[in-house]
This record gives sequence, structure tokens and C-alpha cells, in this order.
Amino acid sequence: MIFKTKQETFWAEEFGDEYITRNNGKYILAANLGLFSRIIEYANGISSILEFGSNIGNNLDALRLLLPDSDLSGIEINKNAADILSKKGVKVYNQSILDFEPDCKRDLTFTKGVLIHINPEELQNVYQKLYDASKKYILVAEYYNPTPVSIPYRGHSDKLFKRDFAGEIMEKFPDLKLAGYGFSYHKDNSFPQDDITWFLMEKA
Repeated sequence: MIFKTKQETFWAEEFGDEYITRNNGKYILAANLGLFSRIIEYANGISSILEFGSNIGNNLDALRLLLPDSDLSGIEINKNAADILSKKGVKVYNQSILDFEPDCKRDLTFTKGVLIHINPEELQNVYQKLYDASKKYILVAEYYNPTPVSIPYRGHSDKLFKRDFAGEIMEKFPDLKLAGYGFSYHKDNSFPQDDITWFLMEKA
């Protein structure tokens, strides 16, 4: 693959491979079940889901248990992660999110801990793809900051960016309304997440 940004190469190669090993296990599934069970209380009629940046499918594993009849798809840039995901019965697009072109609409499109790693100059492009691929709902679960900021990530610079992703998306697409939002704390007694703030938006 030929990539537009250094962030894409970062995740497609060795660091992305290391992420697979570092982020796996039953405790992650339990935490994701806790998170997504709260989120889907604000939605209805979800039977198809597309995740942008799905890795090996930790989020989709939880959604499969919560919405067992739903059709699951994922976009994943890392070949090794995509291979693992495909064995789980998920339709996989092994490519960069920046190159993805929606082939059909799903009831829910979402990111979790992915927009924070996208080159800021490409965010408007990704927002458009999330919107175009969605029939009804868009979910972003990311690190929140009221103003854009770049912070070091595991010893690397220009690989993690925080901002008001949902606010920017709703400003870009005025027909979206906020259906629900919440925060998951890393010291939660039962279902800790990595200080994720989530926003579920619904098309009018």
C-alpha cells in the first residue's frame, strides 16, 4: 500500500503489529460490553455496523454479543489485524480509512480511539466518509479536548491528537443531532476504559 500520511504507515507496520498483542483479552471484552451497552440504549433499529479502524475486532466482539443479529464490517489498515478480524466472520476492508469509499450504508458507523490517530489535515475527509456510510447513527468514542492539541504517544510525536471531534462533525453536518453522550473513566470499578468520551449522533 502507498500511504498519504506518516500516521497511516505507523499503524500499518510494526507498531500496529505490536498493538495487536498489547490490546487483547477477556477484560477488554468486559469493558467494551459495559461501554457499548450504555451507548446502544440511546439507539434503536441497529442491524448493520461499520467500524472505522477495527484492529482485531475487540469492539465488534462486544457489539456482536449485544446485537447478535447485526451485520458487522470493519476497515483496518494493518494486514495482520485484518486477517484475524476476517476469521471472526466480519466483512473486512483491509485498507486505509483515507482511501475507503463506502459501498453501502450501515445503520451505525463508528470510531473508538481512531480519530485521535488521524492526521488532522485529513479529518474532514474521514468525517465525510463516516457520514456517507451511515443510514442513521454515527458514534465517536475518543479522547476529548475543547481545542485541538497534540500529545506524545508511547514515545512518538504527531501520533495522537485530541479535540472536539463530535462538535466538528455536527457543525459540518447540521442534520445530525446529539442522541447521547458519556464518559468512561480508567479507574471505573467495573468496566474501566481509557478515559473515553463518547458521542452518539443521529441523522434527522
